[in-house]
Amino acid sequence: MTDKHFLLRSGRPSALVVSAFIVALLAGLPVASVGFNLFLGGTTETWAHLASTVLPDYVLNSLALCAGVGVGVAIVGVATAWLTAMHEFPGRRIFEWALVLPLAVPAYVMAYVYTDFLQFVGPVQTALRDFFEWRRGDYYFPDIRTLPGAMLMFIFVLYPYVYLLARTAFLERAGGVLEASRTLGIGPWRAFFTVSLPLARPAIAAGVALALMETLADYGTVAYFAVNTFTTGIYRAWFSLGDRVASAQLAAILLGFVLLLVVVERITRGRARYHNTSTRHRPLPGRLKGGAGLLALLACLLPLCLGFLLPALLLLRMALGEGDAQFGERFVILARNSFTLAGLTSVIAVGLAVLLAYSARLSATWLAKGLNRLVGLGYAVPGTVIAVGVLIPVTRLDNWLAGQWQTWFGFNPGLLLTGGIAALIYAYLVRFLAVALQTVEASLSKITPSMDDAARSLGLGQGDTLRRVHVPILRGSLFTASLLVFVDVMKELPATLVMRPFNFDTLATQAYVLASDERLTEASTAALAIVVVGLLPLIALSRQISRTRK
Repeated sequence: MTDKHFLLRSGRPSALVVSAFIVALLAGLPVASVGFNLFLGGTTETWAHLASTVLPDYVLNSLALCAGVGVGVAIVGVATAWLTAMHEFPGRRIFEWALVLPLAVPAYVMAYVYTDFLQFVGPVQTALRDFFEWRRGDYYFPDIRTLPGAMLMFIFVLYPYVYLLARTAFLERAGGVLEASRTLGIGPWRAFFTVSLPLARPAIAAGVALALMETLADYGTVAYFAVNTFTTGIYRAWFSLGDRVASAQLAAILLGFVLLLVVVERITRGRARYHNTSTRHRPLPGRLKGGAGLLALLACLLPLCLGFLLPALLLLRMALGEGDAQFGERFVILARNSFTLAGLTSVIAVGLAVLLAYSARLSATWLAKGLNRLVGLGYAVPGTVIAVGVLIPVTRLDNWLAGQWQTWFGFNPGLLLTGGIAALIYAYLVRFLAVALQTVEASLSKITPSMDDAARSLGLGQGDTLRRVHVPILRGSLFTASLLVFVDVMKELPATLVMRPFNFDTLATQAYVLASDERLTEASTAALAIVVVGLLPLIALSRQISRTRK
């Protein structure tokens, strides 16, 4: 389609282009704000103190987390993907969809559950002392609230990213090539390492990169486990030291880590292209019998149990037995706040995603595609970075508006944006608009351009074509996109902690505050509600996996 549909007759950009440009500009403003504040100077004493005391810990801990989590999710994700895609064993059809369920459990919720389960007065150590008649000091039990413990939490929550992408790669790319390798006498293990694994490398690298981005963006887990990372440092610099420049400098370094991950993932792909030239896209699974089948079952059952079944059962037991004493009215208020934020953000995000995707459809120019890619980078930026990037310019705008209001009307209205939920929703949109955009773009690309031509031949304009032709076709995808954004906002913690208005709590912040006060059983009620909501998109995903397993 030519650019004439993207321009007015006067040669100026159409309203669609202008709107898409404004949305992309607002989405990129927080990141630009973080970078701009690096050159403002600020309190050099604060930065010198951070650099000489805690900055080395931030760097080393973040690198160690990335290394441990990257290796862990790769091993667990690839192993489970290979077993369910290429072999037949007891329970395989259940594991195909059930292995994605840990994505419903936020890492910080997992941290609270396992801390209560494994602490000195928890059921595990209590049972050991009762059985062996031990006393304190008679035995050694590892502390889960350590750096290795944080790695395990992230591994068992985030391995589904690698599992989903690797399994798809094994199913779509390995079939014909594996058949050819068997004719050459290559055994199963050698075929895995020399054929299947190299073919799936881009997908595995993408899954690991997604997991590491989530790891670097996390605040609740590392803060609760007292592991100093950049996210905890940003929070402390902003609230404890009151230095916005120092927090922006830490945020910029963290952003550099994330961009480095993106670059490494792209380099890992290289220019290699992998195509399946066989007409059979799905390899016939090999049947594992006896001990091999049992080992495959245990290999898939272990991450599922540790990442979902055990935490969910423990949360349910705590919530029903010793849940939040304020479950009644207080819980309703928390749920209302969470659902309000998630609902508003999801509706706005889907609307903006349709605007951006449709504007790119009307024009094949680099500008339209570049704007969408700019918006798509928001999901890779940690919530703490976005929070700092939003607060700095929005606070200045708020103060200016208050001054102007005072001049015009004779009274000060207070903070109009940061004093309410407007700035918080803005931060959510910057973070999660990419989720809705990718879903809408994928569905819109499946609609043939001839439908647009037919609509124009009937006298329909761009807006009418979108409203009467595309939106009815996209209804299911729009619902899916809104659901994904809704769940992401429900689980989001760091930006909410930094930017929520005074006396405005959500289920996520309530769970964090109670767990920080060591009131773990009370935190279980809010945490369980987050997990239940997080299951909704995974149920839809699981049904899709079940339909495509044959």
